Amino acid sequence: MNATPPQEPLDPRDRPARLTVGVVGAGRVGPALAASLQLAGHRPVAVSGVSDASVRRAAELLPDVPLVPPAEVLARAELVLLTVPDDALPGLVDGLAGAGAVRPGQLLVHTSGRFGAKVLDPATRAGALPLALHPAMTFTGTAVDVQRLAGCSFGVTAPEELRLAAEALVIEMGGEPEWIEETARPLYHAALALGANHLVTLVAQSMELLRAAGVAAPDRMLGPLLGAALDNALRSGDAALTGPVARGDAGTVAAHVAELRKHAPGAVAGYLAMARTTADRALAHGMLKPELAEDLLGVLAEGDLR
Repeated sequence: MNATPPQEPLDPRDRPARLTVGVVGAGRVGPALAASLQLAGHRPVAVSGVSDASVRRAAELLPDVPLVPPAEVLARAELVLLTVPDDALPGLVDGLAGAGAVRPGQLLVHTSGRFGAKVLDPATRAGALPLALHPAMTFTGTAVDVQRLAGCSFGVTAPEELRLAAEALVIEMGGEPEWIEETARPLYHAALALGANHLVTLVAQSMELLRAAGVAAPDRMLGPLLGAALDNALRSGDAALTGPVARGDAGTVAAHVAELRKHAPGAVAGYLAMARTTADRALAHGMLKPELAEDLLGVLAEGDLR
């Protein structure tokens, strides 16, 4: 029996059900997602952006795609990405629906982590198909973002009948869909912000302090340490805790607080808050001995009073 010869993979442009794509809000996220959809064979046809930075991003990631007003984006596209700041999203949706810009059967996708699909209700009443697709990724506004979407988790919320369509779009962008219930969106987003956004603040503060201590290349010093700490935390959770707080070294923590008060008073409150949270978790997991925790918590309490 002759073996069936392997078939050549289809060119993305030859796949069925390719969509015209529009972007409302050319911040860091929208152009990257549209570029990823373009790689899957969809066709970006319009983008809106106001600032010079938005225009530059659109030109870099979506060359030759015209910049038009938001209502015109909806008029041209079958799939519209609403990639504006969270607080601006409800007003944008209200305005577009009120102006009659929404067309029945149009896929309307927002990328807010905070909101689910219900924020799109005004457009849904006009016949749009509402999807909430939030990439759990930090964006730079450059072409590297398209590469980073490979394997990136997306928080997906949509009506049940659109769930498969939402997940398919995420997969086409190279992502991994993770279903989030409508009511869980704020908690989901808070969790991501706690980890990613605050991490940037902590790392930036740490680099500033190392420079003040005379370290010439704080990024080179921190890279291996923070990489190992992140890997250990993702693998082991609280079992990865280490350092003076987890050990109960109250004297070391007191010295830290004193030095921070002298050289970086703005970092004291954050250090105390994180140290207290670390101590609580180390105690709960039996890593910090109660007899050592008493002195440690006393140091942290004194730090609050000064």
